[in-house]
Amino acid sequence: MSTGYEQTGRVHQKQRTLEALVAAARTLVEEGETPTVQAAAERAHVSRTTAYRYFPSQATLLAAAHPEIGTQSILPPDAPSDVAERLELVVTAVTELVRDTERQQRTMLRLSLDLDRPGTEDLLLRQGRLISWLAEALAPLTEEIGASAVHTLAVAIRSTIGIESYVWLTDVAHVRPDEAVAIMRWNARSLLASAQRGSLPPKLSKGARRAMAES
Repeated sequence: MSTGYEQTGRVHQKQRTLEALVAAARTLVEEGETPTVQAAAERAHVSRTTAYRYFPSQATLLAAAHPEIGTQSILPPDAPSDVAERLELVVTAVTELVRDTERQQRTMLRLSLDLDRPGTEDLLLRQGRLISWLAEALAPLTEEIGASAVHTLAVAIRSTIGIESYVWLTDVAHVRPDEAVAIMRWNARSLLASAQRGSLPPKLSKGARRAMAES
């Protein structure tokens, strides 16, 4: 994640410092901590003053520490045109990410639920990144069901494949991690199949659509 400061002057050295701070923050997240800029600086052996030049707030640091921050699209350049294949690629990547970075994801989920903490809205779990990946995968359906329905379908699928669903399946339903991933992928395929048969998800309210558009 670029914060601007590292793009001037001794660029290569600054980039290394930035990467060290992000790596330190991710390590702290993995350990179940809520990393502050100062804590990340100490772990990365960087001065506090220097660290704040890269990350002026804890929110910007937490956003950079999220494992998905650099990903703009899940689909490869030669993505298939078949919507089911496209969705499978995205859902597989997302569920693997959730499982591979479970500790980071759980910490980010906990932080995103702390509505009183400054910067909560800046966390990626509250920015709809995953919905945009799903909407891109579902794009071939636009002509058939319309852009609004595609977006709503993306929201419906998102509700079944993220860290929130994974935590419920493993912690509440007590299924094994591999079973949780299989269920989440089955949910995504089932929702797509249902939409293709003409059973579309309920329309979202204007407020919900506006909120997602702004995120």
